[in-house]
This record gives sequence, structure tokens and C-alpha cells, in this order.
Amino acid sequence: MDHDRGSAVLDDVTLARTRLRFLTAEAVEPGQVREAILASWWRSREFQVPADRIDLPYTGDQDLDTPLIRGAQPVLERLGDQLEGQPISMILTDQSGVVLTQRTGDHDLHRHLQSVELAPGFSYGERFVGTNGIGTALADGRPTQVFGHEHYAENLENLACAGVPIQHPISGKTIGAVDLTCWRKDAGAGLLVALARSTAEQIRQALLTHSTMRELVLFQTYLQACRRTTGIVIAFNDDVVMMNDAARQLLDPADQSLVLGHAKQALSAARRATETIVLSSGGKVRMYCRRVAGERTGEIAGGVLSVQLVDTDDGGAGVTLPAVPMFLPGVAGSAPTWSRSCHAVDSSFTSGEWLVLAGEPGVGKHTLAQGVHRRRNPAGRLHTLDAAEAGPDWAADVRHELLDDPVDTLVIRHADRLGDEDLRALVAALRQVPRPDGPWVALTLTPEAESSPRLAELLAFFPRTVGVPSLRRHVEDLAELVPLFLSKLSHGGQVTCSPEAMHLLMRASWPGNTAQLHQVLREITQRRRTGTIRPTDLPAEYHTIARRPLNRFEAVERDAIVRSLEDAGGNKARAAQLLGISRATIYRKIHEYGIVTPVH
Repeated sequence: MDHDRGSAVLDDVTLARTRLRFLTAEAVEPGQVREAILASWWRSREFQVPADRIDLPYTGDQDLDTPLIRGAQPVLERLGDQLEGQPISMILTDQSGVVLTQRTGDHDLHRHLQSVELAPGFSYGERFVGTNGIGTALADGRPTQVFGHEHYAENLENLACAGVPIQHPISGKTIGAVDLTCWRKDAGAGLLVALARSTAEQIRQALLTHSTMRELVLFQTYLQACRRTTGIVIAFNDDVVMMNDAARQLLDPADQSLVLGHAKQALSAARRATETIVLSSGGKVRMYCRRVAGERTGEIAGGVLSVQLVDTDDGGAGVTLPAVPMFLPGVAGSAPTWSRSCHAVDSSFTSGEWLVLAGEPGVGKHTLAQGVHRRRNPAGRLHTLDAAEAGPDWAADVRHELLDDPVDTLVIRHADRLGDEDLRALVAALRQVPRPDGPWVALTLTPEAESSPRLAELLAFFPRTVGVPSLRRHVEDLAELVPLFLSKLSHGGQVTCSPEAMHLLMRASWPGNTAQLHQVLREITQRRRTGTIRPTDLPAEYHTIARRPLNRFEAVERDAIVRSLEDAGGNKARAAQLLGISRATIYRKIHEYGIVTPVH
């Protein structure tokens, strides 16, 4: 047993038995496997990695003229010369685990690595091959050693590997990993990871040497900008992008790319630039960017930009939208995408500006309007007119709510479903509403309806649209939504949700958004009126990761497998017996349907 590895690696026989117990969903007792390895096994199971074969994506030929490869090449060549003829492979990957280079001093080891696709162009990220030195080191962000049966895929059981992430010496961003792999029988206690650590540090130092004064000047300017503000700061040139935590939290990756694209274009034409940009989420930001001069005359080190979230429809001074969550009565959610919508609606309400709430069915458009009204005018009257239920008295109802006995807030839903005559009646009534003393009016529409030509005259009364995100874009808010819904459905919190069930709910895609979530919880609370919701209480589809739509027969088969696994306490062999199928078949079906096996 090796005591130099932080935690003892158990003997091969015990470890092999422990891995098999885990793969068959049996309990793994504490101390039977290292904690870091067990955590990686759980991630591998979540990714639905096949344990009985290697099936990796191939990304094609890699660009070998990059700063990482230029810095690493002399380091790996020196190490390779020292290890010439030894059964050790030196592997360099990018930040996602795609193999860039591989050099092996032993023919048999090289042939085996080729057979398990540990070769340039293939990704050894954890989500594809499970627990391994490369993918697990990148996932954990720290040096990692994986020996023999600690690998998730059985094809790697005769190998030992040590991977170490490589951080850029200036930005600190993980840009790749170095991995040393040998036969399991040849691995020395602690030596492999020590050598990998040393190699990674040498590569980092080489990158620092290759880093130009241009990058160092840009880095210094970036730090100065970060000290002056707590807002979004991004620095960039052709080789480096640095951003602070505010940028990562408030801008999703698509918006980060959008802002950078605008900044590069603006700075190509001027030393300084200010620009208002519409984000993919529908919000707006104001970008202030400037060139950073290099050490030499006329040299440009890059650009630095600061970004403010703004609430404005013109190029004038906007109102900075706070990044903090907003408390709205009866509303739950604090994710940045949801919070931005809350602040935008609240701003329109306080200014008296009518607006359209646009989003997929069930995202909570009406709930959001109600929450803002109750926050700003709790004693005021809020009424709702649903155009989908418009009857012969629609015109009279509209006039009553807007003119005869005007309410404080009127929400009009599904206006796109109005007939032409009822639509004209609504437009006529809105035209007569006194401004700004009349009701605050909000329309809720789907994005498709908002672009309908027949609604153009109606939408002219609503100068602004606020996008309400789908639930899959702020799924972390389930941690707040589920307790809120359960409190209402179980009349005071008699039903709670277990962490295991919450984890399964957060994996779902929720095409019906919060309305679908509410319906699922309503059906569950009709069966369970007290206690804690467990995974077995959830419908079968929430035990799977949907890879494709299932036909009726496949859905029935999936549900049968889920229920048999529950009846068997998660034991796949027992579940296969209950269904009258082989163990190989149930393993294949579990992987095919993306079934998450219950843990007991």
C-alpha cells in the first residue's frame, strides 16, 4: 500500500471489487476508495460514460503553432531524451482534454495507448472517458494521479497516470494539462505525479519567458482597471483574454463573445470607444473600451474594456441595473439572468412605461408582473385579462378595466389570440387611456407572437420589451422555486425535497418551464402529503438524461427499467432478473436511455 499518495491506494483486488460494486449501484463504504476518485466516479456516472469500452470524439488535426505548444515543446523534448526507451508516455492536452502531442519511449505501451485512443486529436475529458489523469486533473483543477482500477473505464485498468493542469503565467487561466502515463506495474509511489508537477511548472516558466512585454503591460493595465471598479472588466489581445468574476457571473459565454467582438471592431478604428450593445438575453450594456499602448512607440498591447448593465432605449445616460437579486412577493429566483429581468420590469413600473413581457409559455411572465406590482404598489388593484378567454363582452371588459373603473395595474395575456374586432377594441381603449395617470399596462407574449404583423398597431403603445428567460437558463433557481411551490401545494411546508431528488430535477430540460415544474410537484404532492420527496417519487422521465425523443414503445421500456431498478434497490443484475433480460441488455439500455440509477 502506498502512503505517499495522500490517501492510501488499496490493493488491486480490493479496489477492483469496489469499482464493480460502484458500477452495479451497490454501496461503497468509506475508505474503500480515495475520496477524489469516488467523486470522479460519481461525475463519470452522471456523464453516462460507458465503463466497458472507449468511445471518444475525434476533433481532427490540431493547431500546433500555439503559445502552449511552443512553450512546452523544448520541455517535453528534454524530458523525452531523459526517458528514452522507458515505458512512459508524455502527453500534452488543451484545456478541454484534447490530446495535442504524445511521445512514448516504449513500443508496446505506445501500441496500447493507440488502442485506447490516447492519441492526438482525441479528447480525454472526464465527460468522455471517465476518471483518468487528464480529465480528472482538469475537472478538479489540481494535480491528480489515477492508478489501475481507479480508472472508470475498464480498458485503462492496466495503466497508471498523473496529470497536472497548466496555468497561464499571466492570466492564471488553465490552458492545458501535462500527463505522464505508464504501466500500472511500473508506477512508483508518488514519483509519477512529482515528475508531472515538475514538468508542468517548467512549461509554465517557459510560457512566462515566451510572454512578451506586450502581454505583461496588458496584464498590469487590467489589474489597475480591476482596482478602480467592482463592475465588469475584460482585457484582451490576439493571444490572451482576461476577465474578472463580475464578467463571468453577469455575462453568459455568448454575451462575452459578443462584447469582445464589438470591442475589437471599435478599437480597430479608434483609440477609445463607447458603445451600447444589445445582448442575446435582450438586455443592454454600455461598453467603454480603450487601447493599451505597448512598450515600443506605435505598438498596441491590446484593449481593456469596462461594461455596465444599463436600462435605456437610447444612447443617453442609463440607469445601472444592480446585480443583486430583487425580492418580489410571491416570486423566487436569484440567478443573474432572472434578476436582470426583475430589475428591468421594476424600472419600467416605477417610470410608468408600458411594456411587453416576452418569453416561452410557462416562464413566469404574469407572475413577474404581479410580483413587481405587489412590491411597488401593495395596496393597489391588479387585474388580468386573458385574451384566450375573450367572450362577447371583451370590448366592455377592456373599457371597464382601463377607463370606466381603471385599475392600478392591468396585465393582458395572449393578445395574439384576439380576433380582429376584439383587437381593434383593445387598441381603441388603450388610445384613450390618460398618460401618465392611467393604469400601468403589461402585455405577455411569446417571442414569435411579438413579431406578428397584425399586432403592430397594438405594440406601438408598448415602447419596450423585457425578455423573461426560460427555466433552463436559470435552472439553479430550482433551489428556491421548489420550496416555494411545495409550501403552497402542501399548505405550509409539510413536504420537502431531498437533495437527491433536487439533483435529478436540476438535470431536466424543462421545455414547459416553471409551469411544468409546478405541475410535476402538484402531482407528487397529491400522492405524498407529508415527508420528503425522494427520487422514487419523481416520474420516470426525470431519472434520465434525454438524448433524443423516445417513441411510445421506448418510453414504456424506459419506465419499466426505471421502476425495476427502484424495486431492486439500484442493483442492475437484480433489475435485469425482474425484467427477464440479460445484464448486458440492461446495461446497454441504461446507457441508451440515459437512466440515472438510484442510490440506496
